[in-house]
Amino acid sequence: MEELLIPVVLMSHTAHIRSHRKPRRSASTLAMRAGVAGGVLSTLAVAGASGSANAAEPVTQTLELPTLTADLAAQVAQSADATQQAAASYELRAERDAAAAKAAKEAKADLAEAKKKAAEAKKKAEEAARKEAAERAARATERATLSASVDTGSSASTGSSAGSSTSTSTSTATGSAAAVVSFVQSQVGDAYVSGGTGPNSWDCSGLVQAAFKQVGIDLPRVSQAQSTAGTQVSLSNLQPGDILYWGGAGSAYHVGVYVGDGMFVGAQNPSTGVALKPLSYDPPSGAVRVL
Repeated sequence: MEELLIPVVLMSHTAHIRSHRKPRRSASTLAMRAGVAGGVLSTLAVAGASGSANAAEPVTQTLELPTLTADLAAQVAQSADATQQAAASYELRAERDAAAAKAAKEAKADLAEAKKKAAEAKKKAEEAARKEAAERAARATERATLSASVDTGSSASTGSSAGSSTSTSTSTATGSAAAVVSFVQSQVGDAYVSGGTGPNSWDCSGLVQAAFKQVGIDLPRVSQAQSTAGTQVSLSNLQPGDILYWGGAGSAYHVGVYVGDGMFVGAQNPSTGVALKPLSYDPPSGAVRVL
């Protein structure tokens, strides 16, 4: 029979106390601990490197826009059309307003011009009327003076009819005088227009000037100068073709042409025009003979 050997472990007298026991560390335990520590250090190194790499690269964030639906696209297109139509409407209205403003400005200018012309025409008419009234008054004064001188001459005469200052020759015109007489008589019925020189409207001196131009004689244009253009002759010795004047010689305001038989032709005034009248209608102040 074999003997059982039991090893006896001798322990110190303090081995039974727990705090005095020294735990035994096996090789496996130490190896495990070393591996764990190495793994932790490796993990920290990798994490640090990863953190450095991530810090160097910027982070990009992508936003996704919502996709337009068919209804939303139609609404956008409709809104754009409405905006365009409104802009076109405003532009058309602005053009119309500008055209209206321009038309109003032109109408205002036309009205001002029409008023100006009307005022000028009125002024000319008033001046013509005043001139005509002055001429009538002057003729009336001259007639009264002439009538008084005729009456004085008649009372001082021996009773002969030759004492009348308006007795005239009744001889028939010939030559140039006949041409002058024929011309003025052919204008009877034409209009009187201040400043008129023909062919269908005349003033007094314009008619006389045109009549003598027919026979090659250039007379001055105005009555004052025509009253001294020839030789002064007595009203009792008139001949056809003589120029009659009203007013003083050199200051006459009216002229006409004696045509014989106590008659004269003159562009009298706007109411009578060119007319054939007897000397008694408006007795002249004097006469000149240029033929």
